[in-house]
Amino acid sequence: QSHLAESGGGLVQPGGSLRLSCAASGFILDHFAVGWFRQLPGKEREGVSCITGGGIPVYADSVKGRFTISRDNAKNMVYLQMNSLKPEDTALYYCNARIRVQEYWGQGTQVTVSS
Repeated sequence: QSHLAESGGGLVQPGGSLRLSCAASGFILDHFAVGWFRQLPGKEREGVSCITGGGIPVYADSVKGRFTISRDNAKNMVYLQMNSLKPEDTALYYCNARIRVQEYWGQGTQVTVSS
């Protein structure tokens, strides 16, 4: 069965770092565009970053210069390195993979930035 699984979330102090991982199972991630989204309770899900099948990254203005998205096709994974974290980065982070009409979502991993 095809699915995505996120990991790497946790509690971190402001200014700290976390690396989120998105692992694909049951399908090859190579040509998919993969994105990271985040959501707070009662709020709309917002795009954080995405990387095309060709490896071109795109970032939301709120995370530019702090977050880096990357992909390792050999491991069938995508990563989100998050540095200089702020309390407003606190959210449930989701991984999404999409190509043409195929789309997959993970279950999410919680990131909490607090002192």
